[in-house]
Amino acid sequence: MRAIVTGQVGMDKKPYLNAVREFAGQQGETVDVHHVGDMMYAEAPDVRPGRILDLPLSRLQSLRRAVFRDVIASSKGRENVMVNSHATFRWRHGLFSAFDFDQIRGFEPDLFICLVDNIEVVHHRLHAEHVIDASLKDCMVWREEEILATELMAQACNKPFYIVSRGRQQDNIPTLFRLICRPDMRKVYPSFPMSHVVDMPDVLAEIDGFRAALAERFVAFDPGDVDEKLLLERAIAASKESKDFIEVQPHSFGGRAGDKPIRVSVREVLDIAGDIDGQIYMRDFKLIDQADMIVSYIPELPGGSPGLSSGVERELQHAFEHTKEVYVVWRPAKSPSPFITETATKVFESVEEALAHFEAKGMFATTNLFGH
Repeated sequence: MRAIVTGQVGMDKKPYLNAVREFAGQQGETVDVHHVGDMMYAEAPDVRPGRILDLPLSRLQSLRRAVFRDVIASSKGRENVMVNSHATFRWRHGLFSAFDFDQIRGFEPDLFICLVDNIEVVHHRLHAEHVIDASLKDCMVWREEEILATELMAQACNKPFYIVSRGRQQDNIPTLFRLICRPDMRKVYPSFPMSHVVDMPDVLAEIDGFRAALAERFVAFDPGDVDEKLLLERAIAASKESKDFIEVQPHSFGGRAGDKPIRVSVREVLDIAGDIDGQIYMRDFKLIDQADMIVSYIPELPGGSPGLSSGVERELQHAFEHTKEVYVVWRPAKSPSPFITETATKVFESVEEALAHFEAKGMFATTNLFGH
């Protein structure tokens, strides 16, 4: 598959896409990666690192077109190709596009992918790599613009569009690999309670096992890979203690256990509370829309009540109304309500029962975990 891969400034897509390419090689696949930014710097050796966006727009556009011509020429006849670029830039020039439709069509992409990551991690990378004064709010706006512009590119080319999280450490390398090299694998949205079980380690362990089981066998678009709601809840708690900053351990791709924590302004996090909630609502529904099916895990909470959050209920209803296959793993002893049973394709009592059903229905790829 030939993919245009976008992401906002500060996403640092290069090491992630290189890791996907290396992983593909381990599975016996060849994936070419073209980093448009690096190619533009090579085309303009007089430009200092990190300063290319400060060029006049006319020269920036000329460089980009020259580089993309090289991408089109060198990728002719290649089966699996990823082009690392942007859909938009918001810089000192304001907001402007980072693509030309004639060249996008000339590349002949099969799909468009927009990478996302936790906003505090993006903000940290942005300031580590560039001289710019950008707030968390700015980064939230840029991410929304990048998603929308990439989706519009896909619609204009009549091709699929996916939002993909970089994920924790190297977890999501197989996700992007499968989209590129195993396009026929079924795509699933894992649904589960999040914020109100965060202090229940046994329940969290059950949920993590469920998520891992689906990620092993499907292309999983996991909403928990971007967890800014937890960032917001920590900031709210810190504000009640009159703290100005919180420290966040970087956990996304490329982070290591020994990395220094990221220092995040409590006020800036509180200022984007509405953006966090709004983008979770938008993004999770889009993840459901780009999946073939939803599988929801409903744990039994201490005391015997079902761990059925309002978010999970809304996700199930959205999936049903958009004609997705809806599966529920119901763990509580108490029977599910008709609002679950009447909208679910099938209800299971355990993850093992669900997996056995999926296997019997031929939903698993005939390949192993990584598609080799």
